[in-house]
Amino acid sequence: MDSTWSPRKLNPEKMKTTLINFLTIFFLIGLISGSQFVMAQDEEEPDNRPVRAPFESVWLLDGQTVLLPNKGTFEFDIIHRFGTVGAGASDLWGMYSPSNIRLGLSYTPIENLTVGFGNTKDDDLLDFSVKYSIIKQTRSWSIPVSVTYFGNAVMDTGKEDHVDNGLQRWSYFHELIIATRFNSKLSVQIAPSFSHYNGVDSLYSNDVISASIKARYKLSPALAAIVGYDHPFTDHETTDLDLTPSLAFGLEIATSAHAFQIFLGNSRGIVPQRNAAYGEYGLTNGKFKDNFLIGFNITRLWNF
Repeated sequence: MDSTWSPRKLNPEKMKTTLINFLTIFFLIGLISGSQFVMAQDEEEPDNRPVRAPFESVWLLDGQTVLLPNKGTFEFDIIHRFGTVGAGASDLWGMYSPSNIRLGLSYTPIENLTVGFGNTKDDDLLDFSVKYSIIKQTRSWSIPVSVTYFGNAVMDTGKEDHVDNGLQRWSYFHELIIATRFNSKLSVQIAPSFSHYNGVDSLYSNDVISASIKARYKLSPALAAIVGYDHPFTDHETTDLDLTPSLAFGLEIATSAHAFQIFLGNSRGIVPQRNAAYGEYGLTNGKFKDNFLIGFNITRLWNF
């Protein structure tokens, strides 16, 4: 990559339309699912305790959830992405292809604050993260949403020619996650984000704005269906480099200390700014099998 760059442009109409769609979906689900809960509370005393955890894991598919572990909790993450499924049985639908893996460890030293670090195989990325719970949804819906900030700093420790010096190796990601637990089965979150790369090729922008919407629906006490959609708002000057949305869907199996998610998605990167700024596989350019890959997330909690 080169330190000189030609900025991508934000498309205001594209951003406005997509944001309206995100918010419409979010609040329509809320009107349908939440109204029954609110009506049931009319004749009872308001319960202003925080809602039960809207998600079972801090990870959901390719990104973070609004959830933070309890104070004193260590968490170990194994995040894995296989190759694309296009070759079929010859490489076991990508499982024998080169994979991308992240190993991470995080700790919650005080209530509402988690710090962590990890290493990702592709480009040998070393990441440091912080996550802070700002607002928690209440059971009475006097506070209807939970809001969490997530941010990281990532160093590219690989030896590729595109990285010239220490400062150019760094990138940063900031995200505000807004979630609602509509009922005992359904939780939905939206998350606008901002990514910054210190050093980029001249065809790319240093800054990328994007947003995601993710949902989890419990099928049984331990099994849930999960789906996520991420949309970039930053356009390249060169049309053939325009970023495309990413989609993932799958299943989650969870216990009190473990969560396992397996899914299909079109993002190989694991650190969020890599997917936002350099999404490799589009939803429209080519066949489904050439763009999608199998991924899984495993998280393990220890509380002392």
